[in-house]
Amino acid sequence: MAMMVFLATLLPAVLMRECQNENDCSDIYNPGQTISGIYSIYPAGDIHAWVYCQMISDGNDEDKGGWTVIQRRMDGSVNFYRPWNQYKKGFGNVESEYWLGLENMYQLTRNRKYMLRVDLEDFQGNKVFALYSSFSVGPEADGYELRVSGFTDGGAGDSLSFHDGQKFTTLDKDQDVHKDNCAKMRFGAFWYKDCVLANLNGMYIWGEDSTYIAIGDIWHSWKGYYVGMKSISMKIKRVS
Repeated sequence: MAMMVFLATLLPAVLMRECQNENDCSDIYNPGQTISGIYSIYPAGDIHAWVYCQMISDGNDEDKGGWTVIQRRMDGSVNFYRPWNQYKKGFGNVESEYWLGLENMYQLTRNRKYMLRVDLEDFQGNKVFALYSSFSVGPEADGYELRVSGFTDGGAGDSLSFHDGQKFTTLDKDQDVHKDNCAKMRFGAFWYKDCVLANLNGMYIWGEDSTYIAIGDIWHSWKGYYVGMKSISMKIKRVS
């Protein structure tokens, strides 16, 4: 309740809709709510979460709005080098940088089909994206395993398919296939393999830094291992 009171002082009333029938941003968008902003959703009917809903189309027929943002980086204000329990529950500031939470992602995708879009921007203002027609996260018992497929290139190239089928690894829970903990090696947390082509929860390194390989918030197929992104958005939308 205290959180709702706090948010109410910051947000227009139109963005404070709270209804247990709204599982994701598609449920909010489809009745005609087309203002991007922070909304309340219930991924599993009784599990509440605040999310940023992107409702504005970029002109692409596949991007007409109703996207639920599950991860966002934009200014380095939130530390993403965190333990398992925080990645499970979610953390950050929904107005800026945040992680929705692995359990919320599982609840959202376990009974409904979703597509994923990853939007990237570098420090020169160049913007690209990668689109995946299928995205889901498994239950905690299976390590919140990533399932992603159906890549379409929006200029970013494909750095995520490498991580398909991998369990989630954090600094205190090693579930990758590398002999060491990839989260500790890459200063982040992700569906690491051995270790990474995408490190979207890595350090916010403000552009290029070749001191250490792949510790930044990198997307290898676009900028390689040493260039961090200015902004990142991972967002999902239900496929009808």
